[in-house]
Amino acid sequence: MWDKIAAHISQVTGDTFSIYNRRSVSGGCINQGYAINSSTRTYFAKINQASQVAMFEAEALGLQQMAETQTIRVPQPICWGTEGNSAYIVLEWLDLGGGGGEIAWTQMGRKLAQMHKYIPPNPPLAMGREERNHSLWMRGFGWTVNNTIGSTPQINNWTADWAEFWAEHRISYQLKLASRRGGNFSRGESLLAAIPKLLEGYKPQPSLVHGDLWGGNASVTSAGEPVIFDPAAYWGDREVDIAMTELFGSLPPAFYRGYNDVWLLDSGYEKRKILYNLYHVLNHFNLFGGSYELQANQMINRILG
Repeated sequence: MWDKIAAHISQVTGDTFSIYNRRSVSGGCINQGYAINSSTRTYFAKINQASQVAMFEAEALGLQQMAETQTIRVPQPICWGTEGNSAYIVLEWLDLGGGGGEIAWTQMGRKLAQMHKYIPPNPPLAMGREERNHSLWMRGFGWTVNNTIGSTPQINNWTADWAEFWAEHRISYQLKLASRRGGNFSRGESLLAAIPKLLEGYKPQPSLVHGDLWGGNASVTSAGEPVIFDPAAYWGDREVDIAMTELFGSLPPAFYRGYNDVWLLDSGYEKRKILYNLYHVLNHFNLFGGSYELQANQMINRILG
C-alpha cells in the first residue's frame, strides 16, 4: 500500500517521492494517522477502510473550497484513493503546536470570519446547465455532496430555508439514528415541530462553514499561523462553527474578539447555539453512546423550556 501511495504522490506532485520513514501520529478517533518522510519532504497520511474513500474525497473537496476563499490556512490535499482493503488521503504536513499567543488567536477569529463572509463569484454564463446547477451558495444551504461528521453520514441536500435544513438534515436525521441505537428522546418530535418557530425571522447568509470546529481541529503552526483542518464542510449558518468552539471548552478569548471585530454575531446567538450544538451531542451519542443521551435530553429540555 505504501508504495502505491508514494507513487500517487509522485504522480500528482511531479516530484519523485520515496518513503524512507513512516511513523504513527494522531489521526483522530476515526482514522489512523501517519507522518511519511522522504529525504526532503514530509506528508500527513490518513488511513481507513476502503469503503470509507468517499469520506476522504469529501474532506479533500472541503479543504479545496476553504482554500479557494483565500482566508484561513488549511492543509493542502495532495492525493487520495484506495489500495486493497484500505482508503487513504495524503495532506500537506504542517508543523503544529506553536501554541500561539493572543495575536495568533485573534487572527484565527478574524480569518474564520472572513471565510464565513466569502461569497463565490457568479457562475460564468458559458457554464453548462449541469455545472450551473452545482454552483455554490446560490442554492441556499447544503453542499454538492454528502459527507461525514466523524464517521456518521452528513446529509447536505440543498435547501432554501435554513430552519427546514437544520430540522430535516441535521436534528431529525440524528434523532432517527439515535432511535435505531436504542436512545430515548421523548421530546424529539416536539423539538422538530418547534424549530421553525425557534428560528422564525432569522435569515442567515449561507456561509462556507468548517462544520466540525472543536478545539482539536484548530491549531497554530510553529510559525504562528492559525490553521483549521478535518472539516465536515457545507454551506450553513456561520454560527454553527462558533457554537461548536464552545461545546467542549472554549477557544482563547482572543479568538472571539477577533471574530467579532470582522463580523459581529447576531442577537439571539446564545439561544441558537444550544440548538446547533445539540446536533453534535446527538452525533456523539450515535458514535459513542453513554452519557451523551442524558446530555442531549437536557439540551432539548433547555431549548423547549
